[in-house]
Amino acid sequence: MRILTYIVIMIIVTNLIRVVPIILIRGRIRNRFLRSFLYYVPYVTLAVMTFPAIIEATQSPLAGILALLMGIIAAICGLGLFPVAAICCIVVFVTELII
Repeated sequence: MRILTYIVIMIIVTNLIRVVPIILIRGRIRNRFLRSFLYYVPYVTLAVMTFPAIIEATQSPLAGILALLMGIIAAICGLGLFPVAAICCIVVFVTELII
């Protein structure tokens, strides 16, 4: 019975999160700050989930940090997703061989 109660509460909370904004916001959002905030929410959420995993997924946090830095540099230089991922994998491999 307790599990059923937990499931019902989870369904209610999940649906409230989705329904309340639809009910409260009827027209187009004209506030520039709010629009820019909502634009970046998915990126921030992805970053918050990804960055700790990058550092903790390796045997040594130093390898994860170095791979993250090299990935950022490679991305800034204009490389695509596959080359950046390959560079990060190579950096982790080499760093963990050295350590």
